[in-house]
Amino acid sequence: MGTASLGELAVRFGCTLQGDPDTRVAHVATLERADPQALSFLANPRYRRYLAQTKAGAVVLDAASAAGCPVPALIAKDPYAVYARIAAVLYPTPPVIPGRHATAVVDPSAVIDPTAAIGPFAVIGARARIGARCTIGPACVLLDDVTIGADTRLVANITLCNSVVFGERCLVHPGVVIGADGFGLAPSDGEWLKVPQVGGVRIGNDVEIGASTTIDRGAIEDTVLEDGVKLDNQIQIGHNVRIGAHTAIAGCSGISGSTTIGARCMLGGMVGVAGHLTICDDVVVTGRSFVNNSIRKPGYYSGGIPADETTRFRKNAARFHRLDELARQVRRLTGGTPGSDDDADDDNKDA
Repeated sequence: MGTASLGELAVRFGCTLQGDPDTRVAHVATLERADPQALSFLANPRYRRYLAQTKAGAVVLDAASAAGCPVPALIAKDPYAVYARIAAVLYPTPPVIPGRHATAVVDPSAVIDPTAAIGPFAVIGARARIGARCTIGPACVLLDDVTIGADTRLVANITLCNSVVFGERCLVHPGVVIGADGFGLAPSDGEWLKVPQVGGVRIGNDVEIGASTTIDRGAIEDTVLEDGVKLDNQIQIGHNVRIGAHTAIAGCSGISGSTTIGARCMLGGMVGVAGHLTICDDVVVTGRSFVNNSIRKPGYYSGGIPADETTRFRKNAARFHRLDELARQVRRLTGGTPGSDDDADDDNKDA
């Protein structure tokens, strides 16, 4: 860990300083558990109740909260983003120590930059290319024709199948599998025929992929993640999916094959997206929603039924199955007003 003075942090990150510029912070902590050497932050109003009693060395917050801060403050328009940048200063990424562990297995045709680090029991396949200052952690397996851009870090126990291409400055967490075959099967006489998956996976710069996430190779063309995409843990990305730049997807979500998601989208946890759809730029889908139609207008979208008392949920579930019958009765009683069964058909088309 490093240490930094509030004065230098204020200058570096464009904050207004309230307090002694010589005060130094060495680590981060929550408002309620911080000590005088800790930096904390306030971005969510739910935690404002902890501010008055905090013992932090300094707090990053906005101007509206500064008057109630009993300790030095770094006042910023976007406290959480500034906190993230300062935390990166206090907890810098360990430098790459170049070299190849004695237990690593590297094909003679692989091209590895001399500044890269290859960890224990790593396996590097034929014609793989690994860029400058990359880290290939313990037990990572890179099959043939994999390309890794400069400053990318594979933490541990990651499998990259044939022809996966990574950009620069990416971070991949343990247990990730990229480039496995997609779920490509053709029905034939009551059986399933495997459809060869001959595409690859292309990943842009500054992408982060969470633990145990899987990204399938394309069936014909490549599966693509553009620059700045952030994926949480345990996400499934199907074959031929394309995810636009700076889109973030939370854990346990599943994206079915051949879906295109635009730039700067956010998908909450446990979101499911059906295949062959298009989601435009700047869409937010809240947690546990299911997307079964294309979304062509930016905005917030939600679906799914929140938990309720069991007895009430069961009653409502039973009524749900009668909605179509009730709608028909209403139309008959109102003399068949415009908007008949055709509306239901329209709802199943792309929005």
